[in-house]
Amino acid sequence: MFGFVNGLAIVIFMAQLDHFKETGAEGGMQWMTGSTLALMLGLAALTMLIIWGLPKLTKAIPSSLAAIVVVAAIAIGFGVDTKTVGDIASIQGGFPPFHIPAIPFNVESLGVIFPYALIMAGVGLIESLLTLNLVDEITNTRGWGNKECVAQGSANMLSGLFSGMGGCAMIGQSLINISSGARARLSGIVASVMLLVFVMFGAPVIEKLPMAALTGVMFMVAIGTFEWASLKTFGKMPVVDVLVMVVVALVTVVFHNLALAVLIGVIISALAYSWENAKRIRARKYVDDNGVKHYEIYGPLFFGSVTAFQEKFDVLNDPTEVIIDFKDSRVADMSGIEALNRITERYRNEGKTIHLKHLSSDCRMLLKNAEEVIDVNIIEDPTYRVLLNKPVGK
Repeated sequence: MFGFVNGLAIVIFMAQLDHFKETGAEGGMQWMTGSTLALMLGLAALTMLIIWGLPKLTKAIPSSLAAIVVVAAIAIGFGVDTKTVGDIASIQGGFPPFHIPAIPFNVESLGVIFPYALIMAGVGLIESLLTLNLVDEITNTRGWGNKECVAQGSANMLSGLFSGMGGCAMIGQSLINISSGARARLSGIVASVMLLVFVMFGAPVIEKLPMAALTGVMFMVAIGTFEWASLKTFGKMPVVDVLVMVVVALVTVVFHNLALAVLIGVIISALAYSWENAKRIRARKYVDDNGVKHYEIYGPLFFGSVTAFQEKFDVLNDPTEVIIDFKDSRVADMSGIEALNRITERYRNEGKTIHLKHLSSDCRMLLKNAEEVIDVNIIEDPTYRVLLNKPVGK
């Protein structure tokens, strides 16, 4: 989560730097200089100052909206020559018509579309669910991830029938919405309807807004998105957690691929978890009064711990009867089953009896299902009872 939001904050910040460039004499883009740069920086700084300071005076007016209106009024009222939204692109549009994509519905088309659709769906779902998680933390509420996924998928399918692109929850817009005081679903509906109104009817007004004002807003979004508390985790959190956070942030920034970044983070976390659990398996050994040796296993038995598990047993020097107690352990996968198979085979080859004690029901099911694949050597799985003696006369 830290890596995701930090990487996204850096991406948002870096995307705004392009607005400080202008077309050069030779046609290429170059950094602004002189008074043009100073004016752009000044208006952006004023926007950020209003967003930061207005909530300290009143929260009745959304600070982002107030900042845009004030900076736009200054730029338009005083005729300030600065880059506007219209200088970037026109947002004028109309209501999209219904249209079924004109492509052949066959396997070849699916082969071309499916990889991109899978990536888009992965990125959209990941960003939406992580944004939902972030909003829940800020507002102390609980969102419905399943409903969000179904609604987003349904809306994107419908959008495609109106020549639209797929979309997902936008962390920047969501944070602006939350910081403006929104707490209900109606705020998202109002935002989408007003965006439609702006595109269809308000484009001439919106295109006059100075880009410096919007850039300042997005700078504040980037600052608000970045988890500054994560910087305090260095040296305090486990090294693996810090590594995951840094790697996810770097992949997000370098490749601009949120799905890839989160997938890499999950893989690193899973491998680290497996490594740590592999070191936790241990065995308590003792021989009872009847000469039976007991191995009490602690920790999960899975692919990462099978080697350490097998090293716990002294097959050659153990007595003729051995009990392996899994009361505080669990067989987690087929590698663990195969390890049990090998250890019981070794004892059987030495002519010794082995008992598997306290296997959980799911472990027994795994062992039963594995009989068709490997030779599961279960000599006995006894049921142990406790005899209670009541003193006479009581």
